[in-house]
Amino acid sequence: MSKLPQITAFFWIMKICATTLGETAGDLLSMTLNVGYAVSSMILIGVFLASLVSQLMSKNYNPLLYWTVILSTSTAGTTMSDYMDRTLGLGYATGSAILVTILLAILAFWRFSIGSLSVNNVKTPKVELLYWTAILFSNTLGTALGDFLADTSGLGFAGGAFLISSLLALVLAAHYFTQISAVLLFWVAFVLTRPFGATLGDVLTKPHEKGGLNFGTIGSSIVLLSILGVCIAFTTFKQRRLIAPETSSNE
Repeated sequence: MSKLPQITAFFWIMKICATTLGETAGDLLSMTLNVGYAVSSMILIGVFLASLVSQLMSKNYNPLLYWTVILSTSTAGTTMSDYMDRTLGLGYATGSAILVTILLAILAFWRFSIGSLSVNNVKTPKVELLYWTAILFSNTLGTALGDFLADTSGLGFAGGAFLISSLLALVLAAHYFTQISAVLLFWVAFVLTRPFGATLGDVLTKPHEKGGLNFGTIGSSIVLLSILGVCIAFTTFKQRRLIAPETSSNE
């Protein structure tokens, strides 16, 4: 059985919530708690690796474990991007270009070595490892793109969020009304949801004078974690109800 969830509307809601939480939680650790980008990156990458090993060792789809890894890639991606763009001084444009190149290289290797980028039937450790590597760099890229739109492009936090949401709406329309590959649209949407989460996180946390709602990193993270927790609990309950009849029939 595939160890990944089905791609439904509920999946994308949880993905946006997790990536937005990754932005606010990453900023909470690196800036609000003043840990710094380098130390934060090492801590969060460690959390990502620990959760990833657990996911790879799991035999079946586990909603709590899966979304823990997604969240850890989001938080690690936030601090990794900030370290590249700010601490190393590469800037958002250069950092984004580097990350785009890395992500395309990963997807190209996956495509030519496996033959498909589909995530509907991920069963082997090699494919799953490529999947999570692509997700880590897509979330890191999304942070850089979101910060570029919010800070450098002149659109501001709300303008950046509106632009990305418009692009996501076009991807959704393409899914229902065109013959464009569903696999291609999945990866485009997956990348775009990260900058959407980054800009949305900025809208929630930044002060009013900077165009935000001034909820702060702590308040925003608590609210988003609560929403994601409820969604995971619902998904886990639904997953167990689906497994129960199969277990009974096998007995």
